[in-house]
Amino acid sequence: MITAAKDLAKRHWPRLRLRVIVFAVLFFAAAMPGLSAIFLRVYENTLVRQTEAELVAQGAAIAAAAAVGWPGATMAAAPVDRRAPGYYDPEPSTIDLQASPLLAERPVPAPSGPPETNAVAAAARLAPMIERTTRTTLASVVLLDGRGVIAPDGGSLAALPEVRSALAGTPDTVLRRVGDYRPRYSLEWLSRASGLRLHHARPIEVDGQVVGVVLLSRSPRALFRGIYEDRGKIAIGMVGIAALLVVLAGLVSRGVTRPIEALSAASRQVAAGGVQTLETPTTAAVEIQSLYEDFAAMSAAIERRSGYLRDFAASVSHEFKTPLAGISGAVELLQDHGEEMSPQERSRFLGNIAADSARLSQLVTRLLDLARADMARPEAGLSTQAAGAVQRAADAMNTAGFAVETLVQPALPPVAVPAATIEAVIGVLLQNSRQAGARRVSVSVRLEGDQVLVEARDDGPGVGAADAARLFEPFFTTRRAQGGTGLGLSIARSLLAANGGAIELGPSDQGARFVVTLPRA
Repeated sequence: MITAAKDLAKRHWPRLRLRVIVFAVLFFAAAMPGLSAIFLRVYENTLVRQTEAELVAQGAAIAAAAAVGWPGATMAAAPVDRRAPGYYDPEPSTIDLQASPLLAERPVPAPSGPPETNAVAAAARLAPMIERTTRTTLASVVLLDGRGVIAPDGGSLAALPEVRSALAGTPDTVLRRVGDYRPRYSLEWLSRASGLRLHHARPIEVDGQVVGVVLLSRSPRALFRGIYEDRGKIAIGMVGIAALLVVLAGLVSRGVTRPIEALSAASRQVAAGGVQTLETPTTAAVEIQSLYEDFAAMSAAIERRSGYLRDFAASVSHEFKTPLAGISGAVELLQDHGEEMSPQERSRFLGNIAADSARLSQLVTRLLDLARADMARPEAGLSTQAAGAVQRAADAMNTAGFAVETLVQPALPPVAVPAATIEAVIGVLLQNSRQAGARRVSVSVRLEGDQVLVEARDDGPGVGAADAARLFEPFFTTRRAQGGTGLGLSIARSLLAANGGAIELGPSDQGARFVVTLPRA
């Protein structure tokens, strides 16, 4: 199912530019303060519950003061076990802006008889405390007698559900509309609590009997009042966020999107066969600068490879053209004048055809060897004793008239080059020395730093300065007449390069001197 959903998303996913994605992310981050206003209701619900808790605390204090000062109340308090479970548990909140019912505005008191005298006396005694309290808390406080009649003014509120609950001995809080509500702040349309008022009714208990009720009410509008009062600061913050967004978008454009677009254009040009040189932008991100450097290295490698392929193709064409021309010419002569030729002439032309065919076969074989060497990859975990491979190659070439002497430093570390590669490289060097006319070759193996060096010196005529610069080029040979293809040293260099090794022609007073570098395992 997840795979099907991913496939569906891939089929319908739009093609987006990087700058669009980055701008969308930045814009969303900048818009988060504005979007958070949608979730202010969760915070507002917390504030409403906090208002309810304040009303509960204020009502509990006034109800306790009224109970203590109630006419006829005894001052002796019943014993209380403070260690009883739940003694210190706070009164839970009951109001929720989403779930609590919203009641109509509190009606005017219904006509009734006069309030009880005890309630009137308690209201007169508590009036100074209530006045000072409401001046600070801005809550409306009304004292009712045991029948729900307002003391001392009269008028019954006994029909209200919160008052009925309090007269039954249970505190209750309800939400009611504010009838004369008029929005004062432009942001109040976002608030559900702006036009509401919390009403909390709390019983006054004397000697275990409910003798009255404290009815409190308050509007929980502090949240958006504060937002409105700070509207100037909020506007400055929004402008600052927008300006920061523009700066960040420009930074991302110069540091990411523009360099990537330039790199993409250069890649298309390189793919079309062109040569592109890009200057690494100093304002780009570090990763983008590294990408530019990698692109420059890749472009240079492609150019070198393309040049190598062009030169290689030209050389192969030239190398194949000469024997093919000889074969074609000999075949034409045999076809046109074969009957007129003597057996010796026909034998000579057939011999030329055979020799050219053998050269073509040798060229094909060496080209396959060179291709395998160019495509070779380093093998992991290689550990080869170079001395044994060098000794085997020397023993294979050590014949009468061509002596090969080996000098091996003891306790040599293993190298990370296959034994077959070492034997092939040393074999090429020895073969070249013998073809050049050398009669003795000295091969030494020693450790130098972190590398093992194999040095081959012969007593031949050496390599001329003009030939030394082209010695490792494919098809370059000074012994073409003796059947040389000019690919041996190229193959040796490619085989070593595939495993981190190298070969070079070193300076020598007499004969030729080659130095092979092998990395340690």
